[in-house]
Amino acid sequence: MVRRQLRNAILACMASLCLYASPSRARRAKAGPSESAVFSRMDQAARAVRSVSAHLAYTTVTVLVNDRSTQSGLLYYRKGRRRPEVLIHFDQPVTKLILFKRNHAEIYYPAMRQLQEYSLERHQNLLQQFLLLGFGTQSNELERSYHIHFVGEQNLEGTQTSLLELVPLNPGVLAQLKKVDLWLSDQTWMPVQQQFFEASGDYLIARYTGMKVNQAVSPLTFKIEAAPGVERVKMN
Repeated sequence: MVRRQLRNAILACMASLCLYASPSRARRAKAGPSESAVFSRMDQAARAVRSVSAHLAYTTVTVLVNDRSTQSGLLYYRKGRRRPEVLIHFDQPVTKLILFKRNHAEIYYPAMRQLQEYSLERHQNLLQQFLLLGFGTQSNELERSYHIHFVGEQNLEGTQTSLLELVPLNPGVLAQLKKVDLWLSDQTWMPVQQQFFEASGDYLIARYTGMKVNQAVSPLTFKIEAAPGVERVKMN
């Protein structure tokens, strides 16, 4: 299934959630002064961002068996006219490229000599709601899917951040995803870290370092050049 494959490839703790996401409005309590300032700065940054590149460390933790695995590489983001374009290039522990463009996704496994193609026509909110949470996202967009709580300021490995706690509104999503913690840099108001907590107790951490905002990113970045003879597989 598409959602199972995407879970294994990029969003291990959110496999089927995007099918249940609803456009309901959050019942957020009236924001205090500090919280209002965070949302205002976040919205300003979202309106200004055109492109992002960053180092990405993507760690999944299975609590029951005490298993922890990390993939690392680079993330490239570019705001499109209608939808963002994203390339994730993992190079550790194995090379894997993941491309989101328009309503399609491609996952390229060079060692397997296989490129998997997915249609995201029915999953259009996948990127902004989960993978790119906080990249170019304004607070009113978050309100459509989450209860938002400003936890406070926090120093995260030497970076001063503002921490938001996001609890899914939709009961079907909440049954699988308890909450998301989102750390925003107090300088760029871009994500420094995201942590997704599954109902099972397992969790995923996405950590971003060396982030560059609004620097030139070639359009050719958002194209996977597969080697000759690679098998192309259209997934269901």
